[in-house]
Amino acid sequence: MERVPLADVEATEAVGGVHLSQLAAGTEMSVQHFRIEPGATVPEHSHPHEQTGYVTAGTLTFLVDGEECVVEAGDSYAIPGDEPHGAENRGDEPVEGVDIFAPPRVDPDWDGRDEG
Repeated sequence: MERVPLADVEATEAVGGVHLSQLAAGTEMSVQHFRIEPGATVPEHSHPHEQTGYVTAGTLTFLVDGEECVVEAGDSYAIPGDEPHGAENRGDEPVEGVDIFAPPRVDPDWDGRDEG
């Protein structure tokens, strides 16, 4: 068994105000913690990984296929692999949560947003 405490992982600022921490990873999936500051935007991108997530604090607005989907603390979501998506924190508090990727997404290319 692998145990990865969030406190032991250094966050990467993928884009301004978007902090990502790679947590545990297995052979079929990986876990990532995210913190998105007020006003920060995750630019539209896609990746082959299926992405599911759970928001623990704040409100995040996803932009998928020209439509907005608002997720709040306590909400979960699923994004199919290869589906272009982005997100914005339009609120006054940070958004925090976890994403799970299948297959594992343990070494994303933050600068090559279409590949990571």
